[in-house]
Amino acid sequence: MSYIDNILFVIILAAGFGYFALNIKKLIRNIKLGRDIDRNDNPKERWANMTMIALGQSKMVRRPVAGILHIIVYVGFVVINIELLEIIIDGIFGTHRLFSFMGGFYNVLIGSFEVLALGVIVSVAIFYIRRNIIRLWRFAHGDLKGWPKSDANIILYFETVLMLLFLTMNAADYHLQMAGAEHFVKAGSFPVSQFIEPLFNGMNEGTVMIIERAAWWMHIIGILIFMNYLYFSKHLHILLAFPNTYYANLKPKGQFDNLESVTNEVKLMMDPNADPFAAPAADAAEVPAKFGASDVQDLNWVQLMNAYTCTECGRCTSSCPANLTGKKLSPRKIMMDTRDRLEEVGKNIDANKGVFVDDGKSLLNDYITPEELWACTSCNGCVEACPVNIDPLSIIMDMRRYLVMEQSAAPTELNNMMTNVENNGAPWQYSQMDRLNWKDEA
Repeated sequence: MSYIDNILFVIILAAGFGYFALNIKKLIRNIKLGRDIDRNDNPKERWANMTMIALGQSKMVRRPVAGILHIIVYVGFVVINIELLEIIIDGIFGTHRLFSFMGGFYNVLIGSFEVLALGVIVSVAIFYIRRNIIRLWRFAHGDLKGWPKSDANIILYFETVLMLLFLTMNAADYHLQMAGAEHFVKAGSFPVSQFIEPLFNGMNEGTVMIIERAAWWMHIIGILIFMNYLYFSKHLHILLAFPNTYYANLKPKGQFDNLESVTNEVKLMMDPNADPFAAPAADAAEVPAKFGASDVQDLNWVQLMNAYTCTECGRCTSSCPANLTGKKLSPRKIMMDTRDRLEEVGKNIDANKGVFVDDGKSLLNDYITPEELWACTSCNGCVEACPVNIDPLSIIMDMRRYLVMEQSAAPTELNNMMTNVENNGAPWQYSQMDRLNWKDEA
């Protein structure tokens, strides 16, 4: 008995999962380049968020058409890939439909897989039409061009081809079952592929076997290729949506964090009994912490995970009042730029044996301009709209903080306001003696 097919399958399987593991390791390494932040509080609320938002798709269905179609594709891929377990065992040991001993339950499983596969094909076709023919505004926006636009269509092609291969494999298998071919046990229910099966009428048994085996091999190899494509595409969200929603910010929207170093300094200034000279001297070798963020290493690891999780759907940008009024800001572009810069930094580390060598670039200016950052109204519309709780506003605010506190590069209007607060205790250019004159006005 020849074991060449089994050996070849094991080699391909090991290569596929091995390359995937290497990319996941690189992904984790890149995310850990960010500053540490504690997001382990309130585990009960975090699990509830993950269950409702990532698993339950609760924010997706706020736009019913896209939400329902997405759920069909999501459930279809999750459920259909249960069959991968059988395919992998069959491929390793040379069996065929190993789980057919389940009888009626197996028939229900295969039948449901086929119905879902058809649902995925229909949903993907509608997604393609919405993106490329109807050209919905958020898919035709200027920040979604080049690779991001091609990436979205590649994913749609992949999903369609994988489902068609699955149905073709089942149709050929069903034909061979009815023909009584050796090795093809009668098992499974084929509510969709039974309509494809007549295409094999008139073909000899050997040809149909070749088609069935070709579809089987192409289906499993296609899944392995698609799995490894995830790292390079926006589709990475199918893995990261779960940790991303778990570690999302639970504070009320609009509540911004304070820099601990600044807070301590203010407390010291406000304490009449404090001795500023009693503070321990800083280590001369220690690099002072940067105020705000100018590059990806200055952001925290949750923000970097946000960038990798972004599916570029554009709901954030379509909800952004600044963008809708013609400003340059696009929250989607903020996340895409952050991911692109993080990937560039990661490749720099790979090329320099695990050490980052200054490349003269930064997220600020080279990717994201001050004009974009100052266009933000900090309304949290983008955060509310995101179906997986990504927070573009936190990145914008950290980069603004850098501009103000490190470069004194705030807009003139803001600088005037801060000067007035410093001198007059109010944003307006009135002396402190006149601040309450308004109460005497009729």
